Amino acid sequence: MEHIGSSLRKLAESRGLEITSSKQMLKKVEVIELVRQQRAENRQDLIYSARPFVLCGMPLKRPPVGTLIHRRRNGRFFLQIHGHAEYGLPFGQDRLVAIWAATRAVRQRSRIVEFQSGAQILEEFGLPHNGVSYRRLTDGFKRVFGSTIYFGSGDDSRRQDVFDCARFCFFDRLRVWYSRDDHYEGNLDGLPNRIELSERFWEEIRAHPIPGELNVVRGLANSPGCLDFYLWLTWRCHLARADERIRLFGPTGLQVQLGSADYLRSRDFRRTVARWLATVKACWPECPVRIAPGGETLHISPASAIHKRL
Repeated sequence: MEHIGSSLRKLAESRGLEITSSKQMLKKVEVIELVRQQRAENRQDLIYSARPFVLCGMPLKRPPVGTLIHRRRNGRFFLQIHGHAEYGLPFGQDRLVAIWAATRAVRQRSRIVEFQSGAQILEEFGLPHNGVSYRRLTDGFKRVFGSTIYFGSGDDSRRQDVFDCARFCFFDRLRVWYSRDDHYEGNLDGLPNRIELSERFWEEIRAHPIPGELNVVRGLANSPGCLDFYLWLTWRCHLARADERIRLFGPTGLQVQLGSADYLRSRDFRRTVARWLATVKACWPECPVRIAPGGETLHISPASAIHKRL
Protein backbone atom coordinates (compact mmCIF):
# COMPACT_ATOMS: atom_id res chain seq x y z
CA MET A 1 0.00 0.00 0.00
CA GLU A 2 2.84 2.36 0.83
CA HIS A 3 4.44 1.56 -2.53
CA ILE A 4 1.16 2.34 -4.33
CA GLY A 5 0.83 5.63 -2.46
CA SER A 6 4.38 6.59 -3.39
CA SER A 7 3.74 5.78 -7.05
CA LEU A 8 0.54 7.81 -7.09
CA ARG A 9 2.26 10.76 -5.46
CA LYS A 10 5.02 10.73 -8.08
CA LEU A 11 2.43 10.54 -10.85
CA ALA A 12 0.46 13.42 -9.30
CA GLU A 13 3.61 15.52 -8.99
CA SER A 14 4.42 14.84 -12.64
CA ARG A 15 1.00 16.33 -13.47
CA GLY A 16 1.77 19.45 -11.42
CA LEU A 17 -0.79 18.69 -8.70
CA GLU A 18 -0.78 19.50 -5.02
CA ILE A 19 -2.15 16.44 -3.20
CA THR A 20 -2.74 16.26 0.54
CA SER A 21 -4.13 12.75 1.10
CA SER A 22 -3.92 9.30 -0.49
CA LYS A 23 -7.68 9.18 -1.12
CA GLN A 24 -7.67 12.60 -2.76
CA MET A 25 -4.56 11.64 -4.70
CA LEU A 26 -6.09 8.44 -6.06
CA LYS A 27 -9.29 10.17 -7.20
CA LYS A 28 -7.49 13.05 -8.93
CA VAL A 29 -4.96 10.85 -10.68
CA GLU A 30 -7.69 8.48 -11.88
CA VAL A 31 -9.72 11.39 -13.22
CA ILE A 32 -6.72 12.90 -15.00
CA GLU A 33 -5.74 9.65 -16.69
CA LEU A 34 -9.33 8.95 -17.78
CA VAL A 35 -9.82 12.48 -19.15
CA ARG A 36 -6.56 12.33 -21.10
CA GLN A 37 -7.41 8.93 -22.53
CA GLN A 38 -10.89 10.00 -23.61
CA ARG A 39 -9.57 13.16 -25.23
CA ALA A 40 -6.89 11.21 -27.12
CA GLU A 41 -9.57 8.81 -28.38
CA ASN A 42 -11.96 11.69 -29.22
CA ARG A 43 -14.78 10.26 -27.08
CA GLN A 44 -15.38 12.88 -24.43
CA ASP A 45 -18.45 12.59 -22.19
CA LEU A 46 -19.98 16.05 -22.02
CA ILE A 47 -22.01 18.05 -19.52
CA TYR A 48 -23.61 21.41 -20.24
CA SER A 49 -23.72 24.57 -18.20
CA ALA A 50 -25.79 27.71 -18.63
CA ARG A 51 -24.03 30.87 -19.78
CA PRO A 52 -24.98 33.14 -16.82
CA PHE A 53 -23.22 30.82 -14.37
CA VAL A 54 -20.09 30.53 -16.51
CA LEU A 55 -19.82 34.30 -16.95
CA CYS A 56 -20.56 34.98 -13.26
CA GLY A 57 -20.19 32.40 -10.52
CA MET A 58 -22.67 31.34 -7.84
CA PRO A 59 -21.55 31.69 -4.20
CA LEU A 60 -18.66 29.34 -3.46
CA LYS A 61 -19.45 28.95 0.23
CA ARG A 62 -22.57 29.16 2.37
CA PRO A 63 -23.49 32.87 2.57
CA PRO A 64 -23.84 34.49 6.01
CA VAL A 65 -27.19 33.98 7.71
CA GLY A 66 -29.78 36.38 6.32
CA THR A 67 -27.91 37.04 3.05
CA LEU A 68 -30.41 36.48 0.23
CA ILE A 69 -28.91 38.45 -2.67
CA HIS A 70 -25.77 37.51 -4.62
CA ARG A 71 -24.39 39.96 -7.22
CA ARG A 72 -21.63 39.49 -9.79
CA ARG A 73 -20.49 41.41 -12.87
CA ASN A 74 -18.43 40.37 -15.90
CA GLY A 75 -17.76 43.41 -18.06
CA ARG A 76 -21.17 44.61 -19.24
CA PHE A 77 -22.90 41.41 -18.07
CA PHE A 78 -24.34 41.16 -14.60
CA LEU A 79 -25.91 38.41 -12.53
CA GLN A 80 -28.11 38.69 -9.47
CA ILE A 81 -29.46 35.68 -7.60
CA HIS A 82 -32.24 36.24 -5.07
CA GLY A 83 -32.54 33.38 -2.65
CA HIS A 84 -35.67 31.98 -1.00
CA ALA A 85 -36.43 33.39 2.46
CA GLU A 86 -36.54 29.88 3.99
CA TYR A 87 -34.06 27.91 1.86
CA GLY A 88 -31.50 30.64 1.20
CA LEU A 89 -29.09 31.14 -1.71
CA PRO A 90 -27.66 28.21 -3.69
CA PHE A 91 -23.94 27.72 -3.02
CA GLY A 92 -21.07 25.25 -3.31
CA GLN A 93 -22.16 21.89 -4.73
CA ASP A 94 -25.63 23.28 -5.51
CA ARG A 95 -24.18 24.32 -8.87
CA LEU A 96 -24.11 20.60 -9.73
CA VAL A 97 -27.93 20.55 -9.56
CA ALA A 98 -28.13 23.27 -12.23
CA ILE A 99 -25.46 21.54 -14.37
CA TRP A 100 -27.18 18.16 -14.08
CA ALA A 101 -30.62 19.55 -14.98
CA ALA A 102 -29.20 21.52 -17.93
CA THR A 103 -27.28 18.48 -19.18
CA ARG A 104 -30.29 16.18 -19.01
CA ALA A 105 -32.47 18.75 -20.76
CA VAL A 106 -29.94 19.21 -23.60
CA ARG A 107 -29.50 15.45 -24.00
CA GLN A 108 -33.25 14.80 -24.01
CA ARG A 109 -34.08 17.95 -26.01
CA SER A 110 -36.83 18.73 -23.55
CA ARG A 111 -37.32 21.09 -20.63
CA ILE A 112 -39.08 18.29 -18.71
CA VAL A 113 -36.61 15.95 -17.03
CA GLU A 114 -37.67 12.72 -15.33
CA PHE A 115 -35.45 10.39 -13.32
CA GLN A 116 -35.97 7.47 -10.95
CA SER A 117 -33.72 8.30 -8.02
CA GLY A 118 -31.21 10.71 -6.58
CA ALA A 119 -28.64 7.94 -6.82
CA GLN A 120 -28.48 8.70 -10.56
CA ILE A 121 -27.31 12.24 -9.83
CA LEU A 122 -24.78 11.17 -7.21
CA GLU A 123 -23.48 8.50 -9.58
CA GLU A 124 -23.21 10.99 -12.43
CA PHE A 125 -20.84 13.19 -10.43
CA GLY A 126 -19.01 10.44 -8.54
CA LEU A 127 -20.41 11.45 -5.15
CA PRO A 128 -20.86 8.95 -2.30
CA HIS A 129 -24.24 7.31 -1.76
CA ASN A 130 -24.72 8.19 1.90
CA GLY A 131 -27.07 10.20 4.08
CA VAL A 132 -24.92 13.32 4.02
CA SER A 133 -24.84 13.40 0.20
CA TYR A 134 -28.58 12.78 -0.09
CA ARG A 135 -29.44 15.53 2.39
CA ARG A 136 -27.11 17.95 0.62
CA LEU A 137 -28.69 17.07 -2.72
CA THR A 138 -32.23 17.52 -1.41
CA ASP A 139 -31.41 20.85 0.24
CA GLY A 140 -29.62 21.95 -2.95
CA PHE A 141 -32.73 21.27 -5.04
CA LYS A 142 -34.77 23.41 -2.64
CA ARG A 143 -32.30 26.31 -2.79
CA VAL A 144 -32.07 26.17 -6.58
CA PHE A 145 -35.84 25.85 -7.00
CA GLY A 146 -36.49 28.78 -4.67
CA SER A 147 -34.09 31.20 -6.38
CA THR A 148 -34.87 33.98 -8.85
CA ILE A 149 -32.17 34.99 -11.32
CA TYR A 150 -31.64 38.34 -13.02
CA PHE A 151 -29.18 38.22 -15.91
CA GLY A 152 -28.46 40.87 -18.49
CA SER A 153 -26.17 43.60 -19.76
CA GLY A 154 -25.76 47.27 -18.95
CA ASP A 155 -23.16 49.71 -17.68
CA ASP A 156 -24.17 52.52 -15.34
CA SER A 157 -20.80 54.26 -15.84
CA ARG A 158 -21.71 55.25 -19.41
CA ARG A 159 -23.88 58.28 -20.18
CA GLN A 160 -25.99 56.33 -22.66
CA ASP A 161 -26.58 52.63 -22.57
CA VAL A 162 -29.16 49.95 -23.19
CA PHE A 163 -30.30 48.01 -20.16
CA ASP A 164 -31.22 44.49 -21.28
CA CYS A 165 -32.20 42.07 -18.53
CA ALA A 166 -34.14 38.82 -18.17
CA ARG A 167 -35.66 37.48 -14.96
CA PHE A 168 -36.16 33.76 -14.61
CA CYS A 169 -36.24 30.83 -12.23
CA PHE A 170 -34.34 27.61 -12.73
CA PHE A 171 -37.42 25.40 -12.47
CA ASP A 172 -41.15 25.97 -12.91
CA ARG A 173 -42.02 22.81 -11.02
CA LEU A 174 -40.12 20.32 -8.92
CA ARG A 175 -41.37 16.95 -7.68
CA VAL A 176 -38.79 14.83 -5.90
CA TRP A 177 -39.15 11.89 -3.53
CA TYR A 178 -36.88 11.09 -0.64
CA SER A 179 -37.28 8.71 2.28
CA ARG A 180 -37.23 9.58 5.96
CA ASP A 181 -33.89 7.84 6.47
CA ASP A 182 -32.29 10.65 4.41
CA HIS A 183 -32.00 8.66 1.20
CA TYR A 184 -33.21 10.44 -1.91
CA GLU A 185 -35.24 7.94 -3.92
CA GLY A 186 -38.04 7.42 -6.40
CA ASN A 187 -41.60 7.16 -5.10
CA LEU A 188 -42.60 3.72 -3.88
CA ASP A 189 -45.66 3.90 -6.16
CA GLY A 190 -43.36 4.07 -9.17
CA LEU A 191 -43.91 7.72 -10.06
CA PRO A 192 -40.68 9.30 -11.33
CA ASN A 193 -38.99 12.37 -9.97
CA ARG A 194 -39.80 15.24 -12.29
CA ILE A 195 -38.23 18.63 -12.99
CA GLU A 196 -39.77 21.19 -15.30
CA LEU A 197 -37.20 23.79 -16.32
CA SER A 198 -38.58 27.29 -16.65
CA GLU A 199 -39.12 28.41 -20.23
CA ARG A 200 -36.52 31.20 -19.83
CA PHE A 201 -33.88 28.87 -18.40
CA TRP A 202 -34.57 26.33 -21.14
CA GLU A 203 -34.30 29.01 -23.84
CA GLU A 204 -30.96 30.16 -22.41
CA ILE A 205 -29.57 26.62 -22.35
CA ARG A 206 -30.79 25.86 -25.87
CA ALA A 207 -29.30 29.09 -27.23
CA HIS A 208 -25.99 28.94 -25.34
CA PRO A 209 -25.17 25.44 -24.04
CA ILE A 210 -21.60 25.60 -22.76
CA PRO A 211 -19.93 22.17 -22.77
CA GLY A 212 -17.45 20.72 -20.33
CA GLU A 213 -16.03 17.26 -19.69
CA LEU A 214 -18.07 15.12 -17.32
CA ASN A 215 -15.05 13.44 -15.75
CA VAL A 216 -13.36 16.77 -15.05
CA VAL A 217 -16.54 17.94 -13.32
CA ARG A 218 -16.53 14.71 -11.31
CA GLY A 219 -12.99 15.36 -10.21
CA LEU A 220 -13.83 18.94 -9.20
CA ALA A 221 -17.23 18.26 -7.59
CA ASN A 222 -15.82 19.10 -4.14
CA SER A 223 -13.97 22.19 -5.39
CA PRO A 224 -16.61 24.65 -6.69
CA GLY A 225 -14.12 27.47 -7.24
CA CYS A 226 -11.86 25.33 -9.42
CA LEU A 227 -14.92 23.94 -11.23
CA ASP A 228 -16.10 27.47 -12.08
CA PHE A 229 -12.57 28.35 -13.23
CA TYR A 230 -12.38 25.26 -15.46
CA LEU A 231 -15.75 25.91 -17.13
CA TRP A 232 -14.94 29.60 -17.61
CA LEU A 233 -11.49 28.81 -19.02
CA THR A 234 -12.66 26.23 -21.56
CA TRP A 235 -15.37 28.64 -22.73
CA ARG A 236 -13.05 31.68 -22.80
CA CYS A 237 -10.29 29.93 -24.76
CA HIS A 238 -12.86 28.67 -27.27
CA LEU A 239 -14.21 32.19 -27.83
CA ALA A 240 -10.79 33.85 -28.15
CA ARG A 241 -9.78 34.89 -31.66
CA ALA A 242 -6.33 36.17 -30.67
CA ASP A 243 -4.07 36.29 -27.62
CA GLU A 244 -5.83 38.12 -24.80
CA ARG A 245 -5.11 39.38 -21.30
CA ILE A 246 -7.64 39.00 -18.50
CA ARG A 247 -7.23 41.10 -15.36
CA LEU A 248 -7.26 39.12 -12.14
CA PHE A 249 -8.15 42.03 -9.84
CA GLY A 250 -10.20 45.20 -9.84
CA PRO A 251 -13.94 45.80 -10.42
CA THR A 252 -13.89 43.85 -13.71
CA GLY A 253 -11.28 41.26 -12.70
CA LEU A 254 -11.64 37.49 -12.60
CA GLN A 255 -11.66 37.46 -8.81
CA VAL A 256 -14.96 39.36 -8.79
CA GLN A 257 -16.49 37.35 -11.64
CA LEU A 258 -15.88 34.01 -9.94
CA GLY A 259 -17.04 35.21 -6.56
CA SER A 260 -13.74 34.66 -4.78
CA ALA A 261 -13.47 38.30 -3.63
CA ASP A 262 -15.68 37.40 -0.67
CA TYR A 263 -13.24 34.82 0.66
CA LEU A 264 -9.70 35.48 -0.57
CA ARG A 265 -7.28 38.40 -0.39
CA SER A 266 -5.51 39.31 -3.62
CA ARG A 267 -2.29 37.47 -2.82
CA ASP A 268 -4.22 34.40 -1.73
CA PHE A 269 -6.36 34.49 -4.88
CA ARG A 270 -3.22 34.65 -7.03
CA ARG A 271 -1.90 31.48 -5.38
CA THR A 272 -5.32 29.85 -5.68
CA VAL A 273 -5.51 30.61 -9.41
CA ALA A 274 -2.05 29.08 -9.87
CA ARG A 275 -3.26 25.94 -8.09
CA TRP A 276 -6.47 25.82 -10.13
CA LEU A 277 -4.54 26.31 -13.35
CA ALA A 278 -2.23 23.41 -12.49
CA THR A 279 -5.29 21.18 -12.01
CA VAL A 280 -6.82 22.29 -15.33
CA LYS A 281 -3.55 21.74 -17.18
CA ALA A 282 -3.18 18.29 -15.65
CA CYS A 283 -6.46 17.38 -17.36
CA TRP A 284 -5.84 19.55 -20.44
CA PRO A 285 -2.06 19.69 -21.08
CA GLU A 286 -2.45 21.87 -24.19
CA CYS A 287 -4.27 24.59 -22.24
CA PRO A 288 -2.67 27.84 -23.56
CA VAL A 289 -3.03 29.87 -20.38
CA ARG A 290 -0.44 31.35 -18.06
CA ILE A 291 -0.22 33.87 -15.26
CA ALA A 292 1.79 36.88 -16.41
CA PRO A 293 4.95 37.98 -14.55
CA GLY A 294 3.82 40.17 -11.68
CA GLY A 295 0.66 38.13 -11.25
CA GLU A 296 -1.83 40.80 -12.30
CA THR A 297 -3.19 39.28 -15.51
CA LEU A 298 -3.98 35.93 -17.07
CA HIS A 299 -2.77 35.41 -20.64
CA ILE A 300 -4.93 33.16 -22.82
CA SER A 301 -4.77 32.04 -26.45
CA PRO A 302 -7.40 30.51 -28.76
CA ALA A 303 -7.91 26.78 -28.12
CA SER A 304 -10.57 24.17 -27.55
CA ALA A 305 -10.67 21.61 -24.78
CA ILE A 306 -13.80 20.03 -26.24
CA HIS A 307 -13.46 18.02 -29.45
CA LYS A 308 -17.03 16.80 -29.61
CA ARG A 309 -19.56 19.38 -30.80
CA LEU A 310 -23.28 19.81 -30.39
